[in-house]
Amino acid sequence: MTDGRIPAAVLFDRDGTLVEDVPYNGEPSRVVPRPGARAALVLLRRHGVRTGVVTNQSGVARGLLTMAQVHRVNQRVERLLGPFDVWAVCPHGPQDGCACRKPAPGLLLAAARRLGVPPDRCVVVGDIGSDMAAAAAAGAAGVLVPTPVTRPEEVRAAPCRAPDLLAAVRGLLVAAPAVPGTVGEESR
Repeated sequence: MTDGRIPAAVLFDRDGTLVEDVPYNGEPSRVVPRPGARAALVLLRRHGVRTGVVTNQSGVARGLLTMAQVHRVNQRVERLLGPFDVWAVCPHGPQDGCACRKPAPGLLLAAARRLGVPPDRCVVVGDIGSDMAAAAAAGAAGVLVPTPVTRPEEVRAAPCRAPDLLAAVRGLLVAAPAVPGTVGEESR
């Protein structure tokens, strides 16, 4: 996954991964961390791993949110989960054809560049296939943490998966996962 080395940076999807997915959320009070998110981030920071968030926010393009609302929600995420080294936000809609909207690699490449980290030393943790596709397109590793909205074909296609955020991070901080293709799960 990361050639046996601890990644230099872990880039997280925001909605559905770090925090509960509230579609087009522009209200900071509605931000609720996903189980294990804070513990996972504390563990990464203790190991000196840089952290970032890469998030599509098409509500801006759709006129449902303003960038000011997105920033306020992001600030709430930081207050609840601690500071991130980088934020990369795509405000475009699916039909805009931009290079930043996941599954395109633009957000990840921009975040890696701002961190001064080669993309192949980054891991992307997300809950849907477009997060994994963006990781692959950027040359980064990807770990899928499925939720009820993750489609079965996305789970099957994931290069690596974990049952939850804390298991994903623990798996990234060891040289070899317990089960090939899966991090943080015990052999059954």
